Amino acid sequence: MRFQLLGPLALADGPDTVVLQPSKPANLLAALLLNANSTVSAGYLQRAVWGEEQPATAKAALQTCVLRLRRLFAKHGVTGTAIEAVPGGYRIIAGPPTLDLLAYRDQVRRATAMDRDPEAELYTLRDALSLWQGALLANVRSAVLHRDEVPRLAEERLRVVERVCDLLLGLGRCGEALVDLWTATRVYPGHERFHEQLIEALYRSGRQSQALAEYRRVKDFLREELGVDPSPSLRRLELSILRGEELGPVGQAALAAPAPGQAAPVVSASAEAVGSGSASGEVVGSGSASGAVVSRVVRGETVPQPDAEPPGSEPAPAPASGPDPAPGPGPATMPTLVTAPALTPAPAPVAAPAPVTVPPGAATGAPSAAGACAPPADAGVGPVPAVPHFTGRAAEAEAMAARLTASPPTGPADHRALAVVVSGAPGIGKSALAQHVARQVGDAFPAGRLLVRMTRADGEPRTAGEVSAALADALGATGEGRALLILDDVVDADQVRPLLTPGGLPGPGLAVVVTSRMGLGGLIATHGGWVQRLTAFTEAESYGLLLAALGAERVEAEPEAAHRLTAVCGHFPAALRILTARLLTRPGLRLADAVDWLGDDPLARLTLTDSPGHSVTGLFDRALDRLDPRLSQAFTHLAQGPPELLADGGPEHEGPVPEAVREQLADAGLLEDGPPGPYRIHGLLRAHVRRTARIRDRRTEKV
Repeated sequence: MRFQLLGPLALADGPDTVVLQPSKPANLLAALLLNANSTVSAGYLQRAVWGEEQPATAKAALQTCVLRLRRLFAKHGVTGTAIEAVPGGYRIIAGPPTLDLLAYRDQVRRATAMDRDPEAELYTLRDALSLWQGALLANVRSAVLHRDEVPRLAEERLRVVERVCDLLLGLGRCGEALVDLWTATRVYPGHERFHEQLIEALYRSGRQSQALAEYRRVKDFLREELGVDPSPSLRRLELSILRGEELGPVGQAALAAPAPGQAAPVVSASAEAVGSGSASGEVVGSGSASGAVVSRVVRGETVPQPDAEPPGSEPAPAPASGPDPAPGPGPATMPTLVTAPALTPAPAPVAAPAPVTVPPGAATGAPSAAGACAPPADAGVGPVPAVPHFTGRAAEAEAMAARLTASPPTGPADHRALAVVVSGAPGIGKSALAQHVARQVGDAFPAGRLLVRMTRADGEPRTAGEVSAALADALGATGEGRALLILDDVVDADQVRPLLTPGGLPGPGLAVVVTSRMGLGGLIATHGGWVQRLTAFTEAESYGLLLAALGAERVEAEPEAAHRLTAVCGHFPAALRILTARLLTRPGLRLADAVDWLGDDPLARLTLTDSPGHSVTGLFDRALDRLDPRLSQAFTHLAQGPPELLADGGPEHEGPVPEAVREQLADAGLLEDGPPGPYRIHGLLRAHVRRTARIRDRRTEKV
């Protein structure tokens, strides 16, 4: 049993969660858990439960609340956590396994020790942030806790978010940083560091105009709402962008920075010093004839109170009306910039150049390779990437390669013949197979191979016209001869059919591979082609993937445990990929221990916390979201019911699910096999639907 504070106050036991209803005992429990393992005075607890104006019977009523909580613990089998009466008040005993707040702080402390390994630190901090489950204490009606404790907890999270974005920028993963920063800057418009990170990420991604527009937006907000100008670092960053300068390598600044919450020198990665002796930085030397300088600043941190936030807490931005610190233990002050002592005698002041306006279309000065991020492929068209640790599918890959390298098929003049359709369940490895084969047959396509993503990041399908226009630009830069296109993740036949008519795709002699969760039988009927339907891996293929990804030394040391791991994953390729990624970040974890850890809650643990889109549950959710609501309802009914529901007759008391419905679900990749054999639902998918139904019907507990 685990207490959850980082969201609504709740008790969790594996996938089952009990959310406590608002009540006086819930207020008391929240106050104790927020100060776990410390004595909390009876006076403070009474204020937390009843507010500043307490009833005359508050002391006796407090004892009653404690008794009700103890009965709640006994009812739900809570062990290892107890409320103790101590001189002057009460204390609750908890640890990281039983309280998410302590687990979060423990993760952040572990990340502090990983400052020499940015990838490990990033993964650990993302793992910690995944423990936050929504609005803090939304079901706790205590004005005292929301005034004194909630802002402090919010600061802890914000400081870690800031550090995560620094690490992403330092590692050159600007696209991932942008996802977090767009949200952070809109939710916390007065938090200038988030804006600085967002602007820098945009510029390093080649989006200069958007970076300047974002600077103007935050500048207007600060002046209109707070009556202040942007910080010196923001102004220097704008100047660098206007001048088209290369930004310094962000890795040296962010990756050498201290763990969240610690004060240490930080090298500015976004500006040149334009003067000396200013609060924003000092000229510390001219390392080259060009007079390049490095600005050094030191963050001033407020010392946390005892039992307050650990290293890793993050300051919350001031409200629009200005700082208004709450009484008692409250938010730490925002860090300020102070001048660090010069490491060498400062040269004469350098005059600040006048801002330069860059006309549209002018060269922007690409960021240096040390910290640059590749511009995003907004059009969804790019070269075919390699697939790391590709294993299995030997027969399928050989057959596809033979089809693609054969002479171009002939057909009626009113359509373009398809080469291959690769279909199957979400996460079954369609894209990986298509990309792997495309790279194998590169010699047969001298004009190049392009991957065309047919859905946007938000899941919305691209239109045929949009894809055709993007391909016209991409194919214009290729050489002579045949080109190979992979139309990846096609939603339905209507999305791709216009591209296969004369004039739909630019360039002659194109070979087209389509990957889709749908069977696309209608497209095959009208345009020909060959279908490769994928199913789950065999046991040997699953074991081979572990060997390729984890290395023979680690896997062959525990072959039985490796086979058990593949079985827990249901030999499902996406699950195995996620599992191996998690195991690679924990090289000291024995495979036998991983079996027990994964088996406790495979759906929750088959996810990459630093990349939430890579999860089995997210994959299934996105697939179900594409279904017609009536089909989705039918599939939920099938997955929650007994296997007999999938048979032609069905249980006597329910009757059969129409075969037309089952066929549509099979065509969508959600049912396996089918006539003349029986339909089946993959074990992970069935477990996901049942778990989702439990969460949707989540109970509430009155204390």
